[in-house]
Amino acid sequence: MAFDIDRYTQAATPVTWEDLDYEVFRDHPLPPDTLRTLRYMCEIEFHTVCYLRDMLVSPSRKDPEVGTFMTTWNWEEIWHGEALAHVLGLHGITVTYDVLKAKRMKLGWRDRLSPVKQSLLSNIVGIDFVAVHMLWGSINERSTAAAYKRLAALEDSPVLGELLRRIASQEAQHIAFYTTQARARLQDNTRAQKLARLALRTAWQPVGSGVSPESEVDHVLRHLFSGPEGRKEILAIDRHVAKLPGMAGLNLVAEALDSRGVPA
Repeated sequence: MAFDIDRYTQAATPVTWEDLDYEVFRDHPLPPDTLRTLRYMCEIEFHTVCYLRDMLVSPSRKDPEVGTFMTTWNWEEIWHGEALAHVLGLHGITVTYDVLKAKRMKLGWRDRLSPVKQSLLSNIVGIDFVAVHMLWGSINERSTAAAYKRLAALEDSPVLGELLRRIASQEAQHIAFYTTQARARLQDNTRAQKLARLALRTAWQPVGSGVSPESEVDHVLRHLFSGPEGRKEILAIDRHVAKLPGMAGLNLVAEALDSRGVPA
């Protein structure tokens, strides 16, 4: 495979963010819509530990490269959350672990049953579940990187833009791993291709769905991806996915936006 897991893990570091001049926000604070979107992003980055939890009960845990990547990935994502939480804190918005715990508690049985459901379904499917997992991760990481890119373009703040570009740079490595793995596992594997399409068609939703309130999901999608430029980013994600084995004609992300009434 083209992705060098050893090089990735050895070079992994927390995203650099302390060197930026955050004092600029005292005189030029970010607008409410941007802060609302940033909070959503921050909370989802911190929530990645739950995705790691669910992976540990699935066949993916048995693959050494996947397990190594997911551990490092989770660590990097937590630092993304810390960086975004710092920006929010300068605007009087506090995102703490107690706040995150309270939100997860509100999910109730859905959160508690998630690893049970994941374990049952994934282990019934067997090794081909890993292909589904990798493809799912590729779509989510592409969506996340596109969101950071769009927010940097929409908000005229050099400091925020630089921070988001640094985070997106790490997300690009995550995309590379997931996509390389997905391509290899889907290639010449009709069963895995059919399972992946079925899983995506029946269960995939934009990143953060099921964790954040639907009103917040809709806000972020409209804020970042409304209009021609936003839709261009979404169509690019679908094009990349369609190039993978057995995924031709899948317009998953664009259809999700259409179903939520996000204008193109």
